[in-house]
Amino acid sequence: MRVLVTGAGGFIGATLLRLLAARPRIGQRPIERLAACDQRLAVLPAGVVGIEGDLGHAQLQERLAEFAPDVCFHLAAVPGGAAEADPALSRRVNLDASLDLFDTLAAVKRGVGEPPPVVVYASTIAVYDHPLPDLVNAATPARPPMTYGAHKLACEIVLADHTRRGSLDGRSLRLPGIVARPRTPSGLVSAFMSDVMHALKVNEEFTCPVGPEATAWWMSARRCAQNLVHAAAMDAAGDAGRSWVLPVLRLSMAELVHTLSTVYGVNGERLVRYAPQPAVEAVFGRYPLLDDGAARAIGLRDDVTPSALVRRALEPDYEAAAEEEGWR
Repeated sequence: MRVLVTGAGGFIGATLLRLLAARPRIGQRPIERLAACDQRLAVLPAGVVGIEGDLGHAQLQERLAEFAPDVCFHLAAVPGGAAEADPALSRRVNLDASLDLFDTLAAVKRGVGEPPPVVVYASTIAVYDHPLPDLVNAATPARPPMTYGAHKLACEIVLADHTRRGSLDGRSLRLPGIVARPRTPSGLVSAFMSDVMHALKVNEEFTCPVGPEATAWWMSARRCAQNLVHAAAMDAAGDAGRSWVLPVLRLSMAELVHTLSTVYGVNGERLVRYAPQPAVEAVFGRYPLLDDGAARAIGLRDDVTPSALVRRALEPDYEAAAEEEGWR
């Protein structure tokens, strides 16, 4: 089986690539060739094919067609804050290049009786309007209030249409706040969710732009990568929409700070100064309850406990030591 990861140089993409290289299989099928695609790629795991270039260029699309993946994890995107600041760039990357990729993969000639390529698309909870209702479930309408979410939702719809027509086998996952991103500029307003974790791990002070009671949906990058791999193998035939919100841990900032304090033996209540910014808290601090039963029914999972979330997010070798947590 041939597997392609776009956006493989990014935070989630690099995590997924490491997981696939370490465990080269999708379900019960072994990965024979694994390719990483991004504008620029760092040192890749052994045996991984690197494909560098702009996803919006025809020449790169031709190279992806030549690779002819059986499974494509499409993660390449301009992040939310940058997309809102430059909607033309967001359209070119998040919308147009993604739709071109879908068309490219759908046009690859397959053998007689061979199924269409599986496309696992990294969408976002930014497809939902704000303020959110008291409970988010499968019936909650998607009304994105920002350009990033609008372009992501458009791609979900087109991918579902490809699936209906049998040219692709699409699965869109609406990702929550994924942690812990490196402490570098990312274009994400939600970067504080990762920054507070890094700060408390090393006993640093941190000014938080949301209050202690602000709630968010949390997932570690490792668990996110596991969910993406599971999505590629799961039986999704019963859902015509082909979009799922990932199961999450819903934690307040105070609960997260308490967990970090316990795990790393620091006084988080002293280290964290709360300086709520109304605009930030309105979007990233008011996440309600989530009915994620549909996602759990097809095998998608959260991080199980707050302490496991923290360790998976911040400790590189935690996964090997956490096998007892299981995929359950």
